[in-house]
Amino acid sequence: MKQQKQWSIDEIQKVWQLASKLHDGQKYGGFSKGEQVEYINHIGSVVFEVLNAIQSTENINADLAIKCAILHDTIEDTALTYEKVNALFGHEVASGVLALTKNDKIEGSLEKMLDSLKRIKEQPVEIWAVKMADRTANLYEPPYYWTDEKKLKYIEEAEIILDELKDGNEYLAKRLKNKIQEYHRFVGSSVN
Repeated sequence: MKQQKQWSIDEIQKVWQLASKLHDGQKYGGFSKGEQVEYINHIGSVVFEVLNAIQSTENINADLAIKCAILHDTIEDTALTYEKVNALFGHEVASGVLALTKNDKIEGSLEKMLDSLKRIKEQPVEIWAVKMADRTANLYEPPYYWTDEKKLKYIEEAEIILDELKDGNEYLAKRLKNKIQEYHRFVGSSVN
């Protein structure tokens, strides 16, 4: 059965407003020295990647993908809980967002990522798409303070994500692969 590429704009607006409130005041380092970017910019970038993928993908539950893209960092980075996401948006969205959330009880960033990837692969492919869109968005430009070592580690992690999730969405797999290749230009580059 073909899944619909439709969603309720009113529901998406409610989800976006909630995420905007939850991430209010959060910032991350921009590409230029001293630059601070509102975190909602990252959320929007992930949503834009997912929206673009929806246009190129047959059989995708657009509503699930968009909602999870908007909420993907809320359990991890805000006071929003799995239970609250479940109550507001249902089990499918809550389970997707939880799979995209790192388990802080696990030590080591690689181990956390591998655990999350394992849980993502137990979810519908829309959640795989959100994770690839998330890493793609994170590969636009590194924060100004990242060392070459950190950038190379990030590339390695991106390659693991691509390898594990590439079968979930052909468009996003190609997009992530291209972003990984392009990201190498930042290694050895000086701070702006």
